[in-house]
Amino acid sequence: MGSGIWSTDVYDAADRYRRTTGTSAFAYSDSGARSTHKNLDPKGVSVRESRDSDEHPNSVAIAVLFDVTGSMGGVPRVLQQKLPQLLGLLLRKGYCTDPQILFGAIGDATCDRAPLQVGQFESDNRLDEDLGRILLEGGGGGQMTESYELAMYFMARRTSIDCYEKRGRRGYLFIIGDEQAYRKVKPNEVKHVIGDKLAEPIALRAMVDELRQMYDTYYILPAGASYAGNSTILDFWRDLLGQNVIELDDLDAVCETIALTVGLGEDAIDLDEGLDDLRDLGSASTTTVGKALARIGGDRGPVATGAAPADLAAPAAVERL
Repeated sequence: MGSGIWSTDVYDAADRYRRTTGTSAFAYSDSGARSTHKNLDPKGVSVRESRDSDEHPNSVAIAVLFDVTGSMGGVPRVLQQKLPQLLGLLLRKGYCTDPQILFGAIGDATCDRAPLQVGQFESDNRLDEDLGRILLEGGGGGQMTESYELAMYFMARRTSIDCYEKRGRRGYLFIIGDEQAYRKVKPNEVKHVIGDKLAEPIALRAMVDELRQMYDTYYILPAGASYAGNSTILDFWRDLLGQNVIELDDLDAVCETIALTVGLGEDAIDLDEGLDDLRDLGSASTTTVGKALARIGGDRGPVATGAAPADLAAPAAVERL
C-alpha cells in the first residue's frame, strides 16, 4: 500500500547476493512454477491501493505493467535490472516526492495460465519482491494480440489511488509491450481471471477512455522485442493514446524514460532539464531518452475533482490484498 522507504543500497545488496549465489531475480518463475503467484493473483482482489500517510503525505501512483509473452523474449529480465531503480531516480532529482509503484505482467487470456499478474503499490524494497514473484510464462497467442485490455480493466476498476481521489491528479500507467490489445473486454475472461461479472463486453476504446480518467497512460514499444518498430503496432496504439506512445530504441533506457516522463507530468522539469539531470548522473541513455520523449508534452494538468461516475468510483471497502 506504499509504506516504507526505498533503499538503493538494499536493492544492490540483494542483487549482489543473487549474483553470488546464482539465484534468479525471477526466482518463482525459474523454480518451475506454472501458475500465478498468490500475491499477484488478481482474482477476487477488492482493490490495489495507493494511499497517503504521515510517511508519504502526497502519494503519486505509478503502475508499470509489462508483456511476458513469447514475443517479448528476454525483455522482462532486462527490465528487472532497471525498473527497481525508478524510485532512486525519482527521489534523487525530486521529480516526485512520494512515488508509489506497482509492477505487473500481461499475457493472453485466450491461452495462458497467467494472463494477468498484479502486485501492490509500494514505496520500498518490496517492489523487488513483487518482481521476483512474476511468472515469465512466455506464451501468447501468436497473432500480434495480447490481453492488454484486461489489464486496463483491472487498473480502471480495481485500483484506488489517493492522488486522484483526494487531489484530482491522475496517476501514471506504463504498459511495456510489442503487440495489440484485443478489441473488447470479454465478460467470460473478466470472470475467469478477475472474478467480476460483466453484463456485456466493453469496447476497447471505451475501456481506454475510462482508464485515462484515472491514469495518464503510456505505451512503450522497446528495442529487443519481436515487433519492435512495427508500424502496425505503433499505429494501433497511437490511435488509442495519441502522443503517449513511446518508441524506445535502447531497452536499457527504460528506467530513465519512465522517470523523466513522470517528471514532465509532475511539472518538475522540462525535457532539457531532465536530460541535463541524466548527464549529471552519468547516464548513457541521454540521447535515447531525448529522442523517445520528443513527442511527449508536460501539460498534464489536474483532473476535475468532482465526484466520479458511479461505475468508476473506488470500491467502498478498501483492504490490502
